[in-house]
Amino acid sequence: MCNNILQYGHVYAWAREHHRQTVSMRFSYKYPYFKIGTQKYHNFFTYLAVKCAVTLHLLPVASFEWDKDNTASQRLLEGKKNLVVEGWAIRFYDLFLKYIDEIKDLFSFSENVRKKIETTLQATAPNADIRLGVHIRRGDYKRWRDGKFYFDDEVYANSIRQFAALHPDQRIAVYICGNDPSLDKKYYIDQLAPMDVFFPQGNPGEDLCMLSQCDYLIGVPSTFSLVASIYHDTPLYWIPDKNATLTDQSFSHFDVLFKTV
Repeated sequence: MCNNILQYGHVYAWAREHHRQTVSMRFSYKYPYFKIGTQKYHNFFTYLAVKCAVTLHLLPVASFEWDKDNTASQRLLEGKKNLVVEGWAIRFYDLFLKYIDEIKDLFSFSENVRKKIETTLQATAPNADIRLGVHIRRGDYKRWRDGKFYFDDEVYANSIRQFAALHPDQRIAVYICGNDPSLDKKYYIDQLAPMDVFFPQGNPGEDLCMLSQCDYLIGVPSTFSLVASIYHDTPLYWIPDKNATLTDQSFSHFDVLFKTV
C-alpha cells in the first residue's frame, strides 16, 4: 500500500509540474482508506477500462525498473499525452517535495478511519506526554535483503527502552502496529513497564493513521513507517542493525529518508 502511495506521489508531482492529469489505478479500487478514492475517475470502472486498453495495446506503457536504463520510458512519459506508468523506480524527488502538501491531502484519511483512531487515542492514553509509534515488520522481511532487517522482539523492545531513557520525566504511551499475527504482546507489556503499551490491530489504513498521529516513530527501513511520518513530519528512527544504540540524533525526517527508498 505505502509503496503505491509513494509511487503515485512521484507520478502525480511530475504530472502536476507538466500540467497533466493523473489517475491512480491501485487507489481506484483496492485501498478505500484515503480521500483519493473519492476523486474523479477513481473507481473500479476506470481500473477495468485502463486494464483492457493496455491489453488491447490501445495505451502505451512506460515502465520504470531498478537496474535498467529507463531513458526510453522517460521519453515516452514526456512525449505521450495518454499512457500508463508502471514500475517502482520512477522518482522525481524535488517535485515530490514541491507538491508534498497536495500529495498529503490526496492521501488524507477517510472520515471513518480518522474518527476511529481519534476515539482509540482518547480511550487509551489521553494524558500521555509522548505517543511513540512502533512498526514491527516481519513476514516478507525474513527473506528481503537476506533478512537484514528481520529483528526479534528484544531488538524492538531495546530500542523502545532506549527511547524512554531519553525522556525520563515524561509519560510515554507506546502504540505497536505490524504484520506479525503471532506477536507476543505480553512480552512487550512486561518488558516495557511502566510504559503504557497498546496494540491497535487495525486494518492497514487504520494502522497507518494511528502511527501518523504519534509524536515519534520507530521501525525498520520500510515505506509503511516512512509514509506514516509524512503527515506531520514526524521524527522517524529506522533501526539499522540489532546492536544499534538509539540517541536523539538517530531520528530523521521524511524529506531525507524517502530519497533512500
